[in-house]
Amino acid sequence: MSLPPTPRSAIALLLLLATGCSTVGNSGPSAKAITRAARAGTASDRGISVVALDAATAQRAAAYARAQRFADVFGSVAPTGTVIGVGDVLDIAIWEAPPAVLFGATAPGANISSAIAQSAGIPQQLVGEDGTITVPFIGTLLVRGLTPQAVGRLIVARLAGRAHSPQAIVRLAQNDSRAVTVIGEVGATRRLPLTPRGERLLDAIAAAGGSRQPVAKTTIQLSRAGRTAAMPLDAIVRDPSQNITLQAGDVVAAVFQPYSFVALGAVGQNAEVPFEGGGITLAQALGRIGGLRDDRADRRSVFVFRLEHPEVLDPSVAQTAKRTAAGLVPVVYRLDLGDGASFFTAQDFAIRDRDVLYVSNAPLADLQKFLNIVSSAAFSITGINNAVQ
Repeated sequence: MSLPPTPRSAIALLLLLATGCSTVGNSGPSAKAITRAARAGTASDRGISVVALDAATAQRAAAYARAQRFADVFGSVAPTGTVIGVGDVLDIAIWEAPPAVLFGATAPGANISSAIAQSAGIPQQLVGEDGTITVPFIGTLLVRGLTPQAVGRLIVARLAGRAHSPQAIVRLAQNDSRAVTVIGEVGATRRLPLTPRGERLLDAIAAAGGSRQPVAKTTIQLSRAGRTAAMPLDAIVRDPSQNITLQAGDVVAAVFQPYSFVALGAVGQNAEVPFEGGGITLAQALGRIGGLRDDRADRRSVFVFRLEHPEVLDPSVAQTAKRTAAGLVPVVYRLDLGDGASFFTAQDFAIRDRDVLYVSNAPLADLQKFLNIVSSAAFSITGINNAVQ
């Protein structure tokens, strides 16, 4: 007895199964595919570098992060006294004891003991581009780089022998040469004059009206003498040593920057996950996305994709790694959670803004998915045949 002809739908399913058995659906590359991508080509044209995430790697990353803090980049300098600069305005008062010769006069026959000291009303003096001011009976004085007290002593010295027991008081009426600029996401952009008290970073932000954005989503960028560094505002608040003393010419910018990382692959939740400006560790990041999926995840293949600074990497890796136009190195950190010590490493390794956390599927998970496809297709064919018969 001959068998009934196979239905066309069953044939189509068999062809689909035969052609698609090697392309099981997946949420991303396998661990082998990532490793092959790193080995492809010569060392000079590699697109990415795969780095084992161990204790030494985590320590290098942490050391680099510490070196980028304000206290390490700019140092903590003590407040300096008020120094006169170009553009400042000085208020000068000069007194002369009786009988006044230059700045006053005593009537003939007057009792000298009853006379009072005479003062001179000198207009406010603007420090010119050459750093000088003009004082009556003295002429031009170079005051740039001096303190107001030093200028007062200089005036008295110049008047000695010409005025009777002169005294001078010099006050900085307008401080334009010693100021910092505060811009960005603050209440009001302003130029803040510095005083001998020594204003600190948070003082300047408060004087500008504070941050308009939440503290956890604000980054402070400080520029000084050609160098620029940035830190989360939350980290500065929590670490008083980073609230450094400002110097003349500093530019403080408050930038709204919500931090986040992207979680993909065999994890509890595939999503973009925000985190605080103070930062989180890899262990915390895994906890926020529900950890690894027991039915799919390869615990030995937890990856963190990052554009890394070359200084963080081992010199042997940094020398041969390909770099972006910005000088960064495409790096994939690989963590093996099959090793118990890796959980401590995950607590030391900090996640950065725009990191991509990816967990690949276990090889057996792909095999299980393929077997499910085969089983589903077999039952479908059987059902179709039964319906035809």
